Amino acid sequence: MASFDIVSAVDIQEVDNAVNQARKEIATRFDFKGSKCEIGWDRVKIDLTAEDEFRLKALTEVLTNKLAKRNVSLKSLDYGELGVSPLGHARQEIKLKQGIESVKAKEIVQYIKGLKIKVQPQIHEDKVRVSGKSRDDLQSVITSVRAKDFTLPLSFDNFRD
Repeated sequence: MASFDIVSAVDIQEVDNAVNQARKEIATRFDFKGSKCEIGWDRVKIDLTAEDEFRLKALTEVLTNKLAKRNVSLKSLDYGELGVSPLGHARQEIKLKQGIESVKAKEIVQYIKGLKIKVQPQIHEDKVRVSGKSRDDLQSVITSVRAKDFTLPLSFDNFRD
């Protein structure tokens, strides 16, 4: 049986590179000179802090530009609530979505079953495995899933014959 996996994974090294590039740009930009703007990164989430809400939005824009240039899908970012203290300091947490949640996995499985193609989708932990006898059927499933927007950056791994 041929099979492949549908996964949603972010390349952590590319995110790390983008965060470092954003830090360098903030250190040299004239509109951030003398301000306390920081980007915290712990491989699960990105913490942004700035003196005010305007600088935080500029900081977010710099970071998203760097992530987009490094081919990190912006769909994998989960923006937290913008917090502004009484003194005006602003914070925001951005979490990275890794893996497919069970609700989205069920939605993907239902979509594949609705295609009426002779394949068997199964949920395995944080990915969806699709198996079938015909390689052409599997490739048509891949093109159909790519065409539909599941609000996740989906990729396809482990294509086996």
